Amino acid sequence: MTITDVVQFQIGDTLYALDIHLAREIVEMMPITPVPRAPDYIAGIINLRGEITNILNLNTLLGLENELSRGEKKIIVLVPDAAGGSNVGIIVDNVHSVLQVSEDRIEKIDNSISSEAYVRGVIKTGNASDNDENLVIWIDIAKILEDTLVEQ
Repeated sequence: MTITDVVQFQIGDTLYALDIHLAREIVEMMPITPVPRAPDYIAGIINLRGEITNILNLNTLLGLENELSRGEKKIIVLVPDAAGGSNVGIIVDNVHSVLQVSEDRIEKIDNSISSEAYVRGVIKTGNASDNDENLVIWIDIAKILEDTLVEQ
């Protein structure tokens, strides 16, 4: 059985995940410098240890409401390969953990929904028999970035 490693994070009250091999590091929120006339999904840029890194607002990219700030947010910095060689980070409300997920805990979504939704599947965590099961939306961040960067 195949095991997949994902980073589990939160936006609003919803849990999401992305492939661990696409995440380079997780950093605390820091001051973001706005970029004039940038698309609304670009929060701005940061200087991360001497590298200029574009910071994207994942809420906007996913078409979610931008909620008022909920405490301290985090930035998931992606590997350059995920964004066509660019240094990119995404803003999330919180990062929970790295999950090791077996194939049988992933529910594939049919293409009628996910072709536009950027969803790779839904991960079931916890225990269904104890009514303690959580659903984690596994997003295809590489496809989101590919589509977004191609549009520009």
